[in-house]
Amino acid sequence: MLNPIHLRTLRECVRTGSFAEAGRILGYTASAVSQQMVLLERTLGASLFERTARSIHLTPLAERLADRGGEVLGELDALEREIRAMAVGDEGGLRLAGFATANSRILPGVLAAVVSERPNARLQLDEGEPDEVIDDVREGVTDAAVVFEYDLDPRCWPAELRTEELIAEPLWLALPERHRLADGDSVELGELAEESWICTRDDTAGGRVLVRMAAAAGFVPNIVFRSNDYGVIRDLVARGLGPALLPALAVNGAGIRTAPIAGQRPWRRVKAIYRPNNTNPLLPFALDRLAKSCAALSADWPQPHDERSADRPRDSARN
Repeated sequence: MLNPIHLRTLRECVRTGSFAEAGRILGYTASAVSQQMVLLERTLGASLFERTARSIHLTPLAERLADRGGEVLGELDALEREIRAMAVGDEGGLRLAGFATANSRILPGVLAAVVSERPNARLQLDEGEPDEVIDDVREGVTDAAVVFEYDLDPRCWPAELRTEELIAEPLWLALPERHRLADGDSVELGELAEESWICTRDDTAGGRVLVRMAAAAGFVPNIVFRSNDYGVIRDLVARGLGPALLPALAVNGAGIRTAPIAGQRPWRRVKAIYRPNNTNPLLPFALDRLAKSCAALSADWPQPHDERSADRPRDSARN
């Protein structure tokens, strides 16, 4: 295989017509240049120069190899620059995934920050529930995913993945603005035992949490409207069709009132999950932006009745 160093030396020999001058430019002795050319000729099995005691004469083969070698060296230089850029995150790709609320409230700002700092990076965002994105993270298809779990519906994450808590958000009771309990500082869940409830699907963590909380309050909720889109749930509540439980990140619409649930402080915990041996240089940058975005959200999201006195989530933990 041709040695790129020998090709560079050959190009200087062809350009200058002298081993000594080529060596002076490249920082070699004339003898070292001569030895490189001998090795190159052995690799090719052909002579590149006609040598005399005082000079060298180029063969057509040397001129052809020097010309084509320049193209090859240019490609190698371009490849080296590309790989160096990828190694520091100036180029390359980053693939993230998140659940719907995170993709609406958290990840747009994170992606914009990555694009601003690394304009040549290729980004991709997928959406899915935790069980739908975990395998892609484990297999390296996705660099990191934003997932969630409820304190009342804990789960075990794959041991080979690292989870990092980003934000702990309280679950609030969402009521229509004109509901009879809408102006209370807090609401006993049992007071809503006869209501028609709005909830996520029954196979979701949110659905299981509502059932468990209602059971603790002594009733089985009558769930008549289901959607995994919290925007739909908010709209149904706003139109007076029933109460719902909303994580704080999902409370950003008009027409509803929110209140804490008396005697209960349920939480949903949003986490980043990724492979600890992932060497993508864009990943630490994205994780840092995720943490900062979530910290800003937790400090700024509206409190029930726009009050700021509700319990705050405990500090984030790293697993």
